[in-house]
Amino acid sequence: MLIRPVQHNDLSTIRQLNEQAVPHVNSIPISDFEEFMEMSSFFLVVEIEQKVVAYLIVLGPGQSYDSENYRYFSEHYPSFDYVDRIVVSPEYHGKKIGSKLYAYLVEHSKEQRITCEVNIDPPNPGSTIFHTKLGFKEVGQQLSEGGKKTVSLMVKELSTK
Repeated sequence: MLIRPVQHNDLSTIRQLNEQAVPHVNSIPISDFEEFMEMSSFFLVVEIEQKVVAYLIVLGPGQSYDSENYRYFSEHYPSFDYVDRIVVSPEYHGKKIGSKLYAYLVEHSKEQRITCEVNIDPPNPGSTIFHTKLGFKEVGQQLSEGGKKTVSLMVKELSTK
């Protein structure tokens, strides 16, 4: 297993992985992934046997990113790495790939906390359990996407930063 920065030729595979994960993540075009390549503090992929099987997109503070969830963390915390999305191919679920991506982020983050949101409606209980096991705590809830979703806003404090 190799964790590495995204490359432009990974984007079509990343979009396919993203579409498989809808509604837990929202559908976005490749052009949005290209923008993430420019603005993200981390845009990582996991490669197994030369095949991209997972990705993680993280934004630091101070970005002009139009997301009500990112905006919440920007308004409440001066220092954070915001996990916009993490997706693992269904065939690799349960193989600790998500945990390894988060471990990489914790090790390399220069911020004081990691933030994310998890869908409550539509429900994503697997993600809630996963993030809770990693030490994330809910700090609030809000409607997103014009009321189509309810999310749990979660924070993991990084005490060594």
